[in-house]
Amino acid sequence: MKVILGSDHAGIAGRKEAVRLLRERGWEVQELGPEGDSEKADYPDIAHQIAQSVTSSESEMGVLVCGTGQGMAMTANRYRGARAAVITDPFTAEMSRAHNDANIACFGERVVGAETIRQLLAKFLATPFEAGRHMARVDKIDQVIGEA
Repeated sequence: MKVILGSDHAGIAGRKEAVRLLRERGWEVQELGPEGDSEKADYPDIAHQIAQSVTSSESEMGVLVCGTGQGMAMTANRYRGARAAVITDPFTAEMSRAHNDANIACFGERVVGAETIRQLLAKFLATPFEAGRHMARVDKIDQVIGEA
């Protein structure tokens, strides 16, 4: 599976933990974002790239990390077919996949920390979409389409 990850300067450690987890599992990883705290990056620029990659089927999943996860999710969700979820605990990790078919996991490193991001991402990736009664609801997400 191919996963694209990105962070701004507030999410470097969380992004690195996520990359380690994915590589340990043998997944193909593309990583975007600054390498050091002194290198600044605007979260919308990173989120646009990740959302474009996921919605064009270039990547199967996306992971975004910033201070809160909120700005990344807001940006990514501007794209038709992007279902970016802010993950804060095991329940949101599981339900965003099982019921909402989330394809982009967003994390706030300043909210949950880098090690917790690793744990929550593992739960997110291990949870399949249940489809069934949830499919019609997921289809409704794309019914109203705005310009990104």
